[in-house]
Amino acid sequence: MAVRHTPGAVPADPSTSPFDSVTIACGATRLVYRGRPLVMGILNVTPDSFSDGGRYADPDRAVERAAQLAAEGADVIDIGGESTRPGSLGIPVDVELARVIPVVTRLAATVPIPLSVDTSKAEVARQALAQGASLINDVTALRGDSEMAEVVARHRAGLILMHMAGTPATMQQQPSYRDVVGEVSGFLLNAVQRAEEAGIARSCLLIDPGLGFGKTVDQNLELLRSLSRLTALGLPVVVGPSRKSFIGQTLQVEVQDRLAGTLACVAHTRRCGAHVVRVHDVNAAVQLLQMLAAIDETPTQPNKPWSD
Repeated sequence: MAVRHTPGAVPADPSTSPFDSVTIACGATRLVYRGRPLVMGILNVTPDSFSDGGRYADPDRAVERAAQLAAEGADVIDIGGESTRPGSLGIPVDVELARVIPVVTRLAATVPIPLSVDTSKAEVARQALAQGASLINDVTALRGDSEMAEVVARHRAGLILMHMAGTPATMQQQPSYRDVVGEVSGFLLNAVQRAEEAGIARSCLLIDPGLGFGKTVDQNLELLRSLSRLTALGLPVVVGPSRKSFIGQTLQVEVQDRLAGTLACVAHTRRCGAHVVRVHDVNAAVQLLQMLAAIDETPTQPNKPWSD
């Protein structure tokens, strides 16, 4: 599958990122970072996700929404069949399979961009990759299912390793760190080591600090503030700020009013050299990144001293 990219300049402060161009291997396809974050569009096929639960639980509506995300400029679509909102308890594997696999099968035949599946279950990953997905987004960083690493390695799929303190059911119960950036960085490097030892190529790996997954408002903001420390670890970085509660608590707004806060985070991730940004509002994020790229570009001709 071809990956579409919008040409852009390198980050405003290139010294914050060790990369100018990065290719991420995802099975038979590739994701290519060229100086602006790739946009991962969120497609929740759940009845209970914190922001859009139930809107795309019907497969027809999910396929329609995916086509819209692709048309808006998404570089990859992340399909989730199990809510990982704070307090969620998880679902049986057969329920997740029934939600995810029909959608992946249809999208693989119709959407011209790579598909990611947000799951921590090896069987869901196995069937999704067999039906055409090329990337697994594992919020447990391989801790949730002992067979996940083998499945990803066998398919040579891309893999996002995310930091989470505890489980979705417990993660927001007084999260505590002495050094949130250092501890998250250490966790992610250990997860990368485990993945490589299991046979997953480093070129297939991405890391995600897990905004909102076992962090207070201040800890989330500190991770964003220190994002360049994560991009300096030498691996592609995924950031998922979209509509999250730390934005709502910072700005005192409900979930439906968190677009401006989300876009501020997206702009910040670009400045820090992050490689993928995971969002619900693809069109707004793509336009923001296009505008930043246009501002950064050096004009090829002198400005005209008049107006048309």
